[in-house]
Amino acid sequence: MERRQFLKVLGATGAAATVAATAGFPKKAFAKPAKQDIGECKSVKVTVLSETSWFNNDQFKKDIVDNGGASTNQYAVPWDRNNSGGYSALIEVEGLDGKVHKYLLDTGWNNAWMDYVFNRHGVDKMLASNEIEAFILSHWHLDHFWGIESTLKHNDKIKMYGPSTMFPEDEVLLNGGKHEVAGCKNDVPYKGELTKTEPDQYYPLTAGAAIRMFDVPILLRVRGENVLYFNVKDKGIVTVTGCCHPGLLTLYSTARKEIEGGKNIYGCYGGLHISLFENWDPKFDDIIKGAKAFNPTKMGCNHCTGWIWAENAAKEGLPIVKGTDTYKSYPKQSSVAKASNVFLTNGDTVVF
Repeated sequence: MERRQFLKVLGATGAAATVAATAGFPKKAFAKPAKQDIGECKSVKVTVLSETSWFNNDQFKKDIVDNGGASTNQYAVPWDRNNSGGYSALIEVEGLDGKVHKYLLDTGWNNAWMDYVFNRHGVDKMLASNEIEAFILSHWHLDHFWGIESTLKHNDKIKMYGPSTMFPEDEVLLNGGKHEVAGCKNDVPYKGELTKTEPDQYYPLTAGAAIRMFDVPILLRVRGENVLYFNVKDKGIVTVTGCCHPGLLTLYSTARKEIEGGKNIYGCYGGLHISLFENWDPKFDDIIKGAKAFNPTKMGCNHCTGWIWAENAAKEGLPIVKGTDTYKSYPKQSSVAKASNVFLTNGDTVVF
């Protein structure tokens, strides 16, 4: 697959399409569905455990292009393991009563890397002591899921949420299997309760926090992404994502349409899946304009957002939360990291 076609297919995965059909001519309009009341929380803190799913963009892209392109099966690609890292974040939700609820979002790719990351931040001990209430998988991509052993070795019964759109290969890995070609394995079978999230449904975690699954097509034959929504008292809605494959503007508009109190958009955190390989397209300017129309207060981004988009968004006035140089103390760094610090990188935190 040539680069132009590859990027075309890749770009198509960032948008969701909704098709509605009706038959006949109803005499009365359908009742407008009630908005979801997810409650309120006092604050949300996100700690970036690792946003470097891979360290070199060119190598990751080469692995894809050389093995069938963006539509190939991720389990059929002989990935360069030296380039694998992982995406994962620790989320702490403070309730109105002051109690803090902890959740793990995603579990990375390379087990050795994720073991290091979890140990560095004490996540291994939090998992072992049941301090982390649930593991939330955003989607079944390699860099978010294949490090599952690093989580299960500390708690193989942890409550888990994952999109119902999983494939048999995902089931094999989760249940203690391996895939030779792709070079991934899990020696700790999952023994807990997996909630397979269904499209357009809300799954409450605690007051002010819920999961919503968007059934969208994603590159490497993956479908569906779980998105976290938080309603922070007196501030508004915050979205937290792994890759934001449905599209940032879709997530914001969905909050306004479906969530009680969703009129006020406070901000977001996560990979925003825009200029993934640091390429630029005029439509990215439209995303900046669209995001500004929602008037967010804080936007924390990293991973698949693209440094070039984050830098341009900041120049255009979007409230991009800057990171620090903490990531330089990690043993490996991204090859595209810049001194502009427009990414919340490994070791950074943001509070909403």
